[in-house]
Amino acid sequence: MTLAETDTAFPQPWLPREDVRITDLRAIVTAPEGIPLVVVRVDTDQPGLYGYGCATFTQRWKAVVAFLEHVRPLVVGRYPGDIDDLTRLVRFTGYWREGPVGNNALSGLDMALWDIAGKRAGMPVYELFGGRVRAAADTYLHAEGADAAATTDHVRKLMAAGQRHVRIQSGQQGAGHYGAPPLVGEFAWAKHAAGWRVEDYLVATPRLFAHVREELGDGVELLHDVHSRLSPSQAITLTRSLEPYRPFFVEDVLAPEHWHRLGEVRQASPVPIAVGELATSFTDAARLVREHQVDYLRAHLSDVGGVSAARRLAVLADIEGVRTAWHSPGDASPFAVAAAVALDVTSPAFGIQEGHVYNEAAHEVFPGMIDIVDGWLTPNDAPGWGIEVDEKAAARFPAGLSGHDAWAAKVRAPDGALIAP
Repeated sequence: MTLAETDTAFPQPWLPREDVRITDLRAIVTAPEGIPLVVVRVDTDQPGLYGYGCATFTQRWKAVVAFLEHVRPLVVGRYPGDIDDLTRLVRFTGYWREGPVGNNALSGLDMALWDIAGKRAGMPVYELFGGRVRAAADTYLHAEGADAAATTDHVRKLMAAGQRHVRIQSGQQGAGHYGAPPLVGEFAWAKHAAGWRVEDYLVATPRLFAHVREELGDGVELLHDVHSRLSPSQAITLTRSLEPYRPFFVEDVLAPEHWHRLGEVRQASPVPIAVGELATSFTDAARLVREHQVDYLRAHLSDVGGVSAARRLAVLADIEGVRTAWHSPGDASPFAVAAAVALDVTSPAFGIQEGHVYNEAAHEVFPGMIDIVDGWLTPNDAPGWGIEVDEKAAARFPAGLSGHDAWAAKVRAPDGALIAP
């Protein structure tokens, strides 16, 4: 290959080591669990050599698909081994950078290029990252119930399946309650009868922890998700009230617009703080670590620009004494899970990995996906991510608009004011 042979609007800037070129980039959208997932496929001119990556922004997935139309001409004709140059090209050419739409599109490309790199080398991606520092990633799953007793029963079942870490939530009045079914009933005195009261939440949550600890003892680590709904003073009140029950961490205590005050919450909190799910750039996530605002970084890999960006964050976390706890619920595709676990087993900064148990339809769409076994996620040893996409199966589960909007519109206080969902 010569430079002249790749002379396009976006030419190859140097002679590549091998004559391999990207020939196509496209989105595959599917919803085997009813949650829209966006997967990017990057093809090359080598028979059977292609890669997959996660570009899932469930709430605005059509925008990501449209963004990928701008990405395709930037990379077609380029050498797939230049991962950093290609991802920087995509990031810089849009001029206005960052945000979940562009970063998810970028993430899909980034992860797909790492998949190709692993296949070319005949190695799993984690070996390209330097190999393992641990055998597998310990995980946590979510337990919920209408009340503390029902949540405790759910925790008990997860423990029986091998989980050592469980996030707990229980029901509370209010149509917008997060993490468990809302209780039946309304505030007759309220302007918005199905409203959610933070005062009730601050009382109910310590009671939930007390009940679970009384029933199950100290044989399980307990986590909790605030979902970004408290003020700094309320967050301090909650964490102090939970101290006797030894939470593993309390997640997302403040909305991202108030992250500049996380430092004062962390300094006053007697329990670890985990934040980062709503970071929509590498810079925002790095600031949480660099300014010592968190104990656990909870970034969503595709929102910060992919596994390459997350690798840098993991190094920074290791330097600063912060642990990673990558966000990975049902609105992350199995490729995002594979990427997170590749980081988990190669990074000294690993703390815990969020888990999700996919249904049978998802396994049909994504053959080779990794599953939680006895609480552990272990990476594939196959080259790349070791996961495929059955596009015929994917087509049987078309994606509609996310149901998140309808739910978020109901997250209101008793006076009718919207609350961060």
